Amino acid sequence: MPNVVFFGSDPISIPLLNYLLKTPPAGVQLVGVVSQPDRRKGRGKQLSPNEISAWALEHGIELLRPEKPGPELEDWLRERDIALALVMAYGHILKKSLLAVPPRGFVNFHASLLPAYRGASPIETAVACGEKETGVSLMRIVPKMDAGAVCDVERVAIEGGDTGASMRGKLADACPALLERNLEALLAGDAEFTEQDPEQVTYCRKLEKADGALDFNANAQQLAARVNGLFPWPGCYFDHEGARIKVSGGHAESGHGAPGEILAATVDGLVVACGEGAVRLDNLQRPGAKMLPAGDFLRGYPLETGTFLDSGELTKLVSKTPFPRKV
Repeated sequence: MPNVVFFGSDPISIPLLNYLLKTPPAGVQLVGVVSQPDRRKGRGKQLSPNEISAWALEHGIELLRPEKPGPELEDWLRERDIALALVMAYGHILKKSLLAVPPRGFVNFHASLLPAYRGASPIETAVACGEKETGVSLMRIVPKMDAGAVCDVERVAIEGGDTGASMRGKLADACPALLERNLEALLAGDAEFTEQDPEQVTYCRKLEKADGALDFNANAQQLAARVNGLFPWPGCYFDHEGARIKVSGGHAESGHGAPGEILAATVDGLVVACGEGAVRLDNLQRPGAKMLPAGDFLRGYPLETGTFLDSGELTKLVSKTPFPRKV
C-alpha cells in the first residue's frame, strides 16, 4: 500500500484530509502530516496548533511541525518510504532536495484555474475581480511560484452573493473529487501534465487592510465584487465624518448621482452612487460594534439621503508580473 504525506496549514484542506483517511480507491495510506509550528493566538496569546495540526492530533496521524523544512524532514520521508507528497496552502517554499525525495514527487492543490491568479490570495481575488468561475488546479511543485505543469482542474462557479468565505468552502469541497480522479495515475507515474501558458499568467498577492477601501468613482459592478470577495478579510469600508464604516453584502444596481452620494438608506440597504450605477450594501459596522443589517445599523447611526461618503483609493489586486515582496 503506497504511503503518502500531506503538507498544509490552512483549514481549506480538511475535506481532502478526510478523504485520504477513508482509504480512497488507490488504497494509499496517509502516514503523516507536515504543518506550520504552533503559534500564539487569542487574547491570552496561548500557544495553539493550527486547524491542520489539530486534525492530525485528533485522528492519531503522525505530525511534524518544523520551523523550516530541512534535511531532517528529507530523512523522515525516506524512512517512511513516502511515494507521493500532497500539498495545499502549506506556507513554506520547498527546496529541490526535498522535492526529489518521493519517487512520484510533490503535487499541489492551488485554488485557481492556473495560469490565472498565481500567488497568495487566489480565492478572494478571483471573487473581488468579478470572475464567474474559479477552481482548483492539481500541479507539480517547482521552485518558481505556482508555475508547475498542471495535471487536472476542478471547476467551480462563482454565483451571485458568493464571498471570499463561501468560495473557500466550495473550493475545499472540490478537492477530493480532483484527487480521486488522478490518484491512481499519480502513483503509477502515468499522470499527464501540461505546462502553463506564460501569456495567460496573472499574479495576486497577500491581502492587506488597505485593500478594503472603496472608491465610489469606480463602477458599481467592480465595487460589489470587491465587497464580496474581501469578506470577511480584510473587509471593505468607507469613511464618514472620521468614522470608518465596514460593510458586507454588495450588489450592483442601476442608479444616478454623483459618486459617493447616498441615494437610499432603508432596511433594504444603503445605496450609494458610483461612477457608473450604484452599489447596495446590505450590512454595516461602525467602530467597536458588530456588523448589522442596514436597517438596524441606520437606527443607531443615521445616514441621510443626499449626503456624501468619502472615497478611498482602490488598490491593485492583480498583475501580469509578480508583486514585489515587502521586506
